[in-house]
Amino acid sequence: MSVEESIRDRLGEGDEAPEFSLHGVDGGTHSLEDFSDNEAVLIVFTCNHCPYAKAKMPVLNSIAEDYEDVAVIGINPNDADEYADDSFEKMKKLVEAGEIRYDAYLRDEDQEVAKEYGAVCTPDPFLFKQEKDGFRLVYHGRLDDALDPGEEPKEHHMREAIESVLAGEPIEMDFMPSRGCSIKWKEGNEPDYW
Repeated sequence: MSVEESIRDRLGEGDEAPEFSLHGVDGGTHSLEDFSDNEAVLIVFTCNHCPYAKAKMPVLNSIAEDYEDVAVIGINPNDADEYADDSFEKMKKLVEAGEIRYDAYLRDEDQEVAKEYGAVCTPDPFLFKQEKDGFRLVYHGRLDDALDPGEEPKEHHMREAIESVLAGEPIEMDFMPSRGCSIKWKEGNEPDYW
């Protein structure tokens, strides 16, 4: 079984978003409940140093700014001991400098949340729609068709998915894996799907 197949088995369309309680750069601790006033949440496993993740920061900033009813939550799971650019302090600096303007930028220090979601790369986006019983996965896939840093997108997959959710329409897109740097797992902490 490929990593892609294993991930789709792990968290599929219609599945409830796994809960989390993570420290944010704003000094608070955040859970999904903090975003329950939104029609949808876009959870993106991302980081500070990966060129693919850096290239999508403006994309995520614009989604956060353009959609009042969608919370954009960045979660950094990378091993900051081995990759100093992914430290919590560097995360704070990016937010303070205005380079990251998501609704929340959170630290997954023990990497357990990334495992629960089946995340594999940075960025790895998951879109959840608010239902009566919580947030349910409606789309897991790339943000747009610009697969390499420096490319300009022609198709904006995540925006299309968000527009469908906000219009109450089904999302008519197949899973298209994101491209990015692999998550930097702590030694011995690699997930079972890795």
